[in-house]
Amino acid sequence: MIIPHSQTKVNTKVLPGVVKNWSARKSWLQTLLSAFTFGILSSITTTTPVLGAEGIEFFYPPFGEFSISTASLEVFAKEGKITKEFSFYAKRVPPQQLAQLRNFLQTRFNVTPTLVSQFSYSAIGENLLKRLGELLLTEARQNGFYALRSALILGAADSEGLTVVNVIRRYPSPTIRLNLSETQGIIGSLSELLQKRDAVVVVLKQIAETEAGNQASTDFSKQPDLRRAGSFRFSKQTLTLNDNSRSRRFEADLYLPQTATKTQNTQKPPFPVIVISHGVAEDRQTFAYVAQHLASYGFAVAVLEHPGSDAKKFEQYFAGLASPPQATELINRPLDVKFLLDELQRFSETNPTFKGQLNLQQVGAIGHSLGGYTVLTSAGATINFEQIRKDCYPNRSLNLSVFLQCRAGDLQADNYPLQDQRIKAVMALNPLGSTILGQEGFRQIQVPVMLVGGSQDIFTPAVPEQIRPFTWLQTQNKYLVLIENGTHFSTVDKINPNTGLLPVPPSLIGPDPAIAHSYVNALSLVFFQTHLINQQQYRPYLSASYAKFISQAPLNLSLVQSFTAEQFAQIFNGTYPQSGTSKSQPTLNTP
Repeated sequence: MIIPHSQTKVNTKVLPGVVKNWSARKSWLQTLLSAFTFGILSSITTTTPVLGAEGIEFFYPPFGEFSISTASLEVFAKEGKITKEFSFYAKRVPPQQLAQLRNFLQTRFNVTPTLVSQFSYSAIGENLLKRLGELLLTEARQNGFYALRSALILGAADSEGLTVVNVIRRYPSPTIRLNLSETQGIIGSLSELLQKRDAVVVVLKQIAETEAGNQASTDFSKQPDLRRAGSFRFSKQTLTLNDNSRSRRFEADLYLPQTATKTQNTQKPPFPVIVISHGVAEDRQTFAYVAQHLASYGFAVAVLEHPGSDAKKFEQYFAGLASPPQATELINRPLDVKFLLDELQRFSETNPTFKGQLNLQQVGAIGHSLGGYTVLTSAGATINFEQIRKDCYPNRSLNLSVFLQCRAGDLQADNYPLQDQRIKAVMALNPLGSTILGQEGFRQIQVPVMLVGGSQDIFTPAVPEQIRPFTWLQTQNKYLVLIENGTHFSTVDKINPNTGLLPVPPSLIGPDPAIAHSYVNALSLVFFQTHLINQQQYRPYLSASYAKFISQAPLNLSLVQSFTAEQFAQIFNGTYPQSGTSKSQPTLNTP
């Protein structure tokens, strides 16, 4: 089967490096184009039922309307045989792509009927299925939402597990009609976004090289390795917190420094405090490695667990024992941070264990994914209801995180008091915020900010969620960190690809997360030493040259302090100066 390439024209003259990068991805995109009819189901995902789809029909100019029977697809998937009917399409697809298509058709998605049902009946799940239903229509050319929901649940209950062929077999319509024009439009937009993402990555690497060249030379090989643990011993205590005003009970692990083992470390109590906020379906263990690293350098670190969106909540939700996370979680999370700090303040004044140990006037915060949104709002970012209305009604985005951000549309538009003035600096890992915060929301932040993204993050994509928002920040001290080939889970710990609540396949975890963990340890330390407690001896580490020094393949690291909205627009308009010209070097305004 062939699905025609998009006719969308993309400027390939942005940068020579982009063209080379793009050529390497061309084969992958062709495979995606060929398999999109089936592959679109994989993001949410035999006995033959009495009523099931017998085939897929689509209009393929200039040949007209064609169909592929489910039986032909099943024979191809299970036996590798190409029927006479299927040969029309198969001979137009390169052998490698055909093999990839067969492998995909055979793939079993290890999800339970309960999980599929719970997700498909949630607000986010319904919106996603309705969007897919615009592409996969019923025989009557109606949105395939209800048919998809039924087919996915029944397919997951099958003894052979959820496969693409089983979903087609369970689809309660004699024919699945592919809305090819809409599909091609999406693929065209996706291919353009991928190409421009590559262009942005190339430009950021160029800027990082320029900044490194302009910075004072430091031989980091002769300096302490900040990726290694510091000299403080520390204790860990689990606190149980009850916010009766919100009927909210949650726990937090407090890592409290004790004494330094080396005399040169002069930091003494009260210790500056760092709060860590996890992402969706994560918990207090997800970033324990960062907490321990910072505690070893004399920071008191509180890692809280948000009860409405943590791993336990999702485990109950997928087991059918709890309702799905509510839109109010977008408000409760930053309020959890505020309540935690209030309780730590109270403990430091009344509890002998903590008395005189905690400096609640020097507080930093780290957050991942939805936790990144959490700490950004705690630092002053505001919810942008005008942007939410613009982006979500309807939601036509290819950015998966926008489905989550659009949940804010269920909230009453109000000026929620989410900021905590005690927070003086924030580090957001793979945060989301392009819609829920928007430009105006990001502009409200006045404290130092470090945004960290991965170039291969498909859940909170780097370009719309970290790189462009970086250009919106008005704070004087801001840093953009890009982990090339990094994914949404590169910085996350305690992930087992074969077990656990939400098994994450190795392809989504990405290569060698230990490298990314070392980056987070080192950069969080130098960021908070510099901007939270004003230890200026750490400032040389907070630079493009230090990022270059610790960078390791395949997760190459870039850090920039200057990337403007104008440069971003030039890349997307195809007008950014090419390398080798007199204007090849970006204009820098490095503080």
